[in-house]
Amino acid sequence: MLNSPEEEILAKACEAIYRFALKGEENKATLLELGAVEPLTKLLTHEDKIVRRNATMILGILASNNDVKKLLRELDVMSSVIAQLAPEEEVLIHEFATLCLANMSAEYTSKVQIYEHGGLEPLIRLLASPDPDVKKNSIECIYNLAQDFQCRAMLQELNAIPSILDLLKSEYPIIQLLALKTLGVITNDKEARAMLRDNQGVDHLIKVLETKELNDLHTEALSVMANCLEDMDTLVLIQQTGILKKLLSFAENSTIPDIQKNAAKAITKAAYDPEIRKLFHEQEVEKCLVALLGSENDGTKIAACQAISVMCENSGSKEFFNNQGIPQLIQLLKSDSEEVREAAALALANLTTCNTANVIAAAEADGIDPLINILSSNRDGAIANAATVLANMAMQEPLRVKMQNHDVMHALLGPLCSANTVVQSKAALMVATTACDVEARTELRNSGGLEPLVELLCSKNDEVRRHASWAVMVCANDELMAVELFRLGALDILEEINLSVSRKNKFSEAAYNKLLNNYLSLKYSLTGYLSSSNIINDGFYDYGRINPGTKLLPLKDLCLQEPSDLRAVLLVNSKSSDVSPPASMEDKSSDIGYGRSISSSSSLRRVSKEKTNYPFSTRSGSPTEDKLEPTSGRNTAVSKSTTKEKGSRKGRGKKEEEKVKEEEEVAAAPKLTGEGSPDKEWYPPSDLDFCVYVDEVTKSIFPITNIEEQIEALAKYVAEKMGGKVSKEKLHDFGWELHISELKFQLKSNVVPIGQIKKGIFYHRALLFKALADKIGIGCSLVRGEYGRAWNEVKLMNESRKGLIGALPPLEVYVVDLMFHPGRLMKLRSKEADLYRYL
Repeated sequence: MLNSPEEEILAKACEAIYRFALKGEENKATLLELGAVEPLTKLLTHEDKIVRRNATMILGILASNNDVKKLLRELDVMSSVIAQLAPEEEVLIHEFATLCLANMSAEYTSKVQIYEHGGLEPLIRLLASPDPDVKKNSIECIYNLAQDFQCRAMLQELNAIPSILDLLKSEYPIIQLLALKTLGVITNDKEARAMLRDNQGVDHLIKVLETKELNDLHTEALSVMANCLEDMDTLVLIQQTGILKKLLSFAENSTIPDIQKNAAKAITKAAYDPEIRKLFHEQEVEKCLVALLGSENDGTKIAACQAISVMCENSGSKEFFNNQGIPQLIQLLKSDSEEVREAAALALANLTTCNTANVIAAAEADGIDPLINILSSNRDGAIANAATVLANMAMQEPLRVKMQNHDVMHALLGPLCSANTVVQSKAALMVATTACDVEARTELRNSGGLEPLVELLCSKNDEVRRHASWAVMVCANDELMAVELFRLGALDILEEINLSVSRKNKFSEAAYNKLLNNYLSLKYSLTGYLSSSNIINDGFYDYGRINPGTKLLPLKDLCLQEPSDLRAVLLVNSKSSDVSPPASMEDKSSDIGYGRSISSSSSLRRVSKEKTNYPFSTRSGSPTEDKLEPTSGRNTAVSKSTTKEKGSRKGRGKKEEEKVKEEEEVAAAPKLTGEGSPDKEWYPPSDLDFCVYVDEVTKSIFPITNIEEQIEALAKYVAEKMGGKVSKEKLHDFGWELHISELKFQLKSNVVPIGQIKKGIFYHRALLFKALADKIGIGCSLVRGEYGRAWNEVKLMNESRKGLIGALPPLEVYVVDLMFHPGRLMKLRSKEADLYRYL
């Protein structure tokens, strides 16, 4: 019948189909299956107005079906439908033609077709139609089209905003709502905001907001107003006319959560502009935001927190929230909602960054405990924000101590193991700021936090790698931590990072140097050089040269190894016997090695009885090499002193020795029961001879005021203790190798305390010189050469240039002779210095 040539039949058929289609979606699908759509589209261009009207009505109804829409796009009927919007057509045709377009415009392809066929202009014209259905359908179609930026630009060209604003006066809420929604989309563009301002659009919006009967439209009106606030000129106008005050009061006093939430979002959106932030601060927008924090609605609280986090970029706002806002935010950290806790932590993170007053205010509001609790949250954003606040707090030492009392280092373990790079970065930053104290670093190590921290060094994220490097640099501030970080592979990773131009950073380079400078045993083994600022402390050991990538065993492991043909490990340890727990009297006669028991029938028992018993590492005694020769050993002074002075020093040495022995015996008694405990604490071997050396040079050489004389005296002292002057010709007959081998055999270990060596060559003497020089404040470096050579370098002022006018002359470097002519200073790179340093 739809193909009939008779107009009356076509009209009747269309009426019947229209009534059938109105009954439901199933009937629309039936019509599609029966092939009614295509002939109907042809009737849109029929000469008879009634047929054309009825066909338009049917297609308007059918277009709500998705399958029908798809077919209509394929049939390319858009131009025919738009043609029905002509002014001469009757209102009913306009109604259903716009209904068809409104249904079709929900799809992107249809939007493009409507735009390309010039549908926007007639739709804008129909906004002024007397029929509300035409208005509603037209604005709905325009709203859908406005989602595309090309259509938005065309709407501005066609001056659509005045017509849309007129719809706000409609008596139909649906038309007003669609008009506000459309304005909300259009005013995302700067030009549209200017047009809205020029057409008194703000006044229209205020009228909507002031009308209580239109409270269901307030949310959308606020959304449009939020866009307007992003335009500085519009904002100034709003501020000058007092509208902004009304808006803030409206948002603060509203009982509708969505209105408050959208008001806070509007402030957030606009406050990203510095000038607008400043204007907001002048209007005391902070008071409104603080009031919104007390809302019962979580969405409003979140929006207010977000607004505060943006507003506090203004220094004045930051100060305002110091007195009002921070306590409320701390309370929100305890909320049941994780989203609220995350938003509150974000606001606090921004408030406390670079602001000591706010940091203190957050701590005084008891914020430390809830912030630490958030570190175990399920939301990565909340963890990252809380870690930022805690890192800011840790900048203040009293707060850092308080955080440690709350077990903060243990709480960091989870964030350090996170897979989220932002959390990783903030956790590493927090370690860098909180691990400034030995107790904090120890807690971090005991909690297992060093392993994940070292793993973060391998991150591909630049910020994570940078903060992890910073944290490692801070953690490596003491030797114990530096050794542990080295064991975990931190040094190798940092070395690899620093070889890459794109991956290295200042912190990675500083961390690498800090690790070496606080693990001098490793530094000397790797680089063969210790500077004057590298102070040798107790527990330093010279293992010899190792290649990069080779692991340096800890001192404990080296002490527990059996003696071998390997080079002796030289140990520096001036800790007296009352620091290292002594062995029992029975152990002194049977346990010779550092922590290893040997047969009591060993010939070493006889040796041990003839020699002084000194306590060693794991509470077991061990004989030293000292032959109790006080005249040549302990009491040789570099400065010329009388025999009487030597005798008095000799007497003091014996008394001190006897006193030490008595203290050992007393201390040994209560320790016997725990001797066999497998987890007893280990101590490095003590070296009483070296303790005496330190005491003697402190008394006799330290008081010398001339630095050059100090160096000469110390050099002669070291040479005397290591076997005296050795001529080049007799160097091979010196017999130091046999002496070292005997010590290793007696000690049952490759580790030999430096003070027990009485026959030493270049590298023995250089180490002893450096160790003693560091004890009395003589600046010198230690350099390792080839073939057992090592030497010390000192910097002295050239006497010949002291009187010259101008700046101080540069210091010159000298090599100290400890072998051939002890005390001689040879200018670096001179012939005699080169002969001393090289074979």
